[in-house]
Amino acid sequence: MEKDGDSFLDWDWDLVAEEELRAIEGVYYSSAKKRRISSDLDADDPAPLHSRPSGRRLPDWGRADATESQCHGGHGGGVATAIADRPPSSCPTNGAWRVSPLRCPGNFKVRYPTMAYRGSIIYCRTAPEVEQASMELLNKIRSMKQCMDHVSLGFDIEWRPVFKRGEAPRKAAVMQICLENARCYVMHIIHSGIPPGLKCLLEDTVSVKVGVCIANDAWKMTNDYNVCVEPLEDLSSLANLKLGGVPKRWSLASLTEMITCKQVL
Repeated sequence: MEKDGDSFLDWDWDLVAEEELRAIEGVYYSSAKKRRISSDLDADDPAPLHSRPSGRRLPDWGRADATESQCHGGHGGGVATAIADRPPSSCPTNGAWRVSPLRCPGNFKVRYPTMAYRGSIIYCRTAPEVEQASMELLNKIRSMKQCMDHVSLGFDIEWRPVFKRGEAPRKAAVMQICLENARCYVMHIIHSGIPPGLKCLLEDTVSVKVGVCIANDAWKMTNDYNVCVEPLEDLSSLANLKLGGVPKRWSLASLTEMITCKQVL
């Protein structure tokens, strides 16, 4: 079989490279063995390590003291030789030789993929729309209760923040309710108010309202709309109970990353 000139050169270079790699590996293990054998003699011999006669050894740029010596002209190459022979400055050291893996910076943070909601979002703005959505949820909850003991209702509210000290907080403006993965209800209660059906849904003890720091949201609903949201289950407390370790105050974003390895935007 005939091979062109370029292919032959590449094949020949690979053999040479393989021989060099094996030679370097052999030198490394041989040098490590010699260092172990001579470790007991280091205290009695005041001569510097680089000035002792030895056989085959690793190149000087691997030692922490070699680069400094070369940069000061201790060996014939001077500064140019030191720069050409030494490895990148990002290579960490382990004792005298640079063999330890790189360390991650202290502020390193893993970027998780974004969690995407693929269900439908039902937006309700007027009182009739909120009433109809609430009755749909009540009927669904009672149907689910026949075949399961525990029905969870995801609950969260949002309101416009204030930026002046001493200014009264705004009323709850948007309510998010989710019973299953397929549908999520977003109710603009600042416009619709709290119709009878929604009040019945929030105060119904058949479903457990769940969320992060949900007690604060329940208190605000009582303060703003005179609605008693119950019963409640805080996901942050539940996470501390199930995950163990040092208790912490979880946010919805941090809890999502911990459980699903995804981030919420």
